[in-house]
Amino acid sequence: MCKNHGISYMGTGKVELLEIEYPKLALGDRKCEHGVILKIIATNICGSDQHMVRGRTTAEKGLVLGHEITGEVIELGRDVEFIKKGDIVSVPFNVACGRCRNCKSGLTGICLNVNGDRAGGAYGYVDMGGWIGGQAEYVMVPYADFNLLKFPDKDQAMDKILDLTMLTDILPTGFHGAVMAGVTAGSVVYIAGAGPVGLACASSCQLLGAAVVIVGDLNEERLAHARSFGCETINLTNGIPVQEQIAMIVGVPEVDCFVDCVGFEASGHGANAGKEMPAVVLNQAMAITRAGGSIGIPGLYVTEDPGATDKASKEGSLKIRFGLGWAKSHSFHTGQTPVMKYHRQLMNAILHDKINIAKAVNAEVISLKDAPRGYAEFDSGVAKKFVIDPHGMIRR
Repeated sequence: MCKNHGISYMGTGKVELLEIEYPKLALGDRKCEHGVILKIIATNICGSDQHMVRGRTTAEKGLVLGHEITGEVIELGRDVEFIKKGDIVSVPFNVACGRCRNCKSGLTGICLNVNGDRAGGAYGYVDMGGWIGGQAEYVMVPYADFNLLKFPDKDQAMDKILDLTMLTDILPTGFHGAVMAGVTAGSVVYIAGAGPVGLACASSCQLLGAAVVIVGDLNEERLAHARSFGCETINLTNGIPVQEQIAMIVGVPEVDCFVDCVGFEASGHGANAGKEMPAVVLNQAMAITRAGGSIGIPGLYVTEDPGATDKASKEGSLKIRFGLGWAKSHSFHTGQTPVMKYHRQLMNAILHDKINIAKAVNAEVISLKDAPRGYAEFDSGVAKKFVIDPHGMIRR
């Protein structure tokens, strides 16, 4: 029997590489004939993982992390028809059955059958169905024919694997935020946050034809990277109101589209830089988006935040100026990204050199044993997207 190792959450600020159980084609006590076992080629560290590691969720010790998975099929159940051994595939971070009302409507982020507690499942994430995470050497994926995106050519896939591994979450999430914010040809867009999702969103906005893409952040290193591929930037520590800085760029103090790529662990701006203000991005969105504009919110907001500083925030209740958004007829779009809505089209964009997403998010390959270092560096605000290579299969 092969051994397996995975990155586990072991308490606030602590992750460890541990030996874990080799995956089985099973769901509880019954055989999972619609599933496959993957040998993982690439698995990424996500900002959402950091929320758990920082102790800002109800995640329990021992949780195997990782929902961004790309791998090679090495075993499959008897009911898998269209995926074959040896296929290289992208795994949407959403676990979806393909059979429920929501899946049939394309709402795979809120599948009704893969989580006993609420709608929506994900690998290696708190309250998302208990699915084993993929920051490991091997993982089991259910409902394989429905969930998996097969790459058409193995050699081509390995040549572009650093870009293709972004199809599991970060690129569709950034793209979804842009689409939900109404980004189209000629749009002026503001993206809150220059972390990997914000950078993926910026690259997606360019793919969609935006005229101006403005990225705001507190971290100058991340902003410099955004400028490296054509974005305008706003440093939120300089004390100049965001509206004024936008006007310096486009001539008016508002934008057509706003994308929140920060979420609930947001910090204040200017004199409040470094002070946690979980509603600041949502309120900023309503302030600077033009009347009739749209706001996409791929940034994560939680129902429980044990690390919050006040009782309301601990319960996921935030103080927002919703009346302002109502008065300006804003459209708000929230929730987990339905990856399958976008991943095939985005795969084609990668394979035909229409987007260089690994460069946009500054991907760096590390080994599985170096993942704890990757977590620490990511949390320090480094302008990188860490890609874990468990088996040394990625050409450096």
